[in-house]
Amino acid sequence: MSNIWVSLSGQVAQQQKVETIANNVANANTVGFKKDQLVFKEHLTALTKGVEDIDIPRKEFSPADFYHTQGAENAMVAVDGSFTIFEQGQLTPTHNPLDVALQGEGFLEVLTPTGVRFTRKGNLSLSKDGELVTDHGYKVLGALSAAPEALRGPAALGSVPAPEERILRVPTNTKLTISLEGDVLTRDGAVGRLSVVEFKDRHALRKEGNALFITPDETNVIRTDTKTTVNQGFLEGSNVNAIEEMSELIKAHRHFESIQKAINAYDSISGKAANDIGKF
Repeated sequence: MSNIWVSLSGQVAQQQKVETIANNVANANTVGFKKDQLVFKEHLTALTKGVEDIDIPRKEFSPADFYHTQGAENAMVAVDGSFTIFEQGQLTPTHNPLDVALQGEGFLEVLTPTGVRFTRKGNLSLSKDGELVTDHGYKVLGALSAAPEALRGPAALGSVPAPEERILRVPTNTKLTISLEGDVLTRDGAVGRLSVVEFKDRHALRKEGNALFITPDETNVIRTDTKTTVNQGFLEGSNVNAIEEMSELIKAHRHFESIQKAINAYDSISGKAANDIGKF
């Protein structure tokens, strides 16, 4: 029976939901992690077939032809996409001068082997070369020192220093202070400012793993007049509520089991129909 694919589509969608929730729960204690959520939609036959194909049967009419369902009996469940929830995580004090937590919508700008990326993971350290790096060794970049007018125009960004020239270097064996604005200060004065950027549309960001994000368009980046504050000696926790996620996981498993019963019912009906028809 073709209707079994309707139930199967729901089961596949629930399986994807389970995988998303499981990933959220696994990162409940990951610094700066932002949870994901799936969005479902109903896919109707009427959306892919012409109205004539559904409403006007090209055959001898029967009573059933006058009860149009617009393809609802073949409605499929589909995953419309996933999106990241950027709610603020709780700030936890660590008293480590190299730990920073962002309060607001901003992200730290870091340099990875594949280019510039953005992260909220603020457990930083110093490399052997005195460079400020993340826990995965990605180099933290300093803020651009160009005029605000130049930074607002994407076309002018070609004249600013390359990312490799903006790597923050800190003298070793010295007390380090980071202001709320991101200024990195030592006994000898300021050595730079953390590049904290915001975005016009945060939902345009895409995850790349290791708490990294990438933006598909440089015009989405806001480098001036940002409101995010940098809190030294703190770390931002994950915004995953483990209890809520476990509750959603139980619901998804129950839905999966209910759909499995429907599939078994379809299979039983199909088997009986085949056996009974064969007797005539």
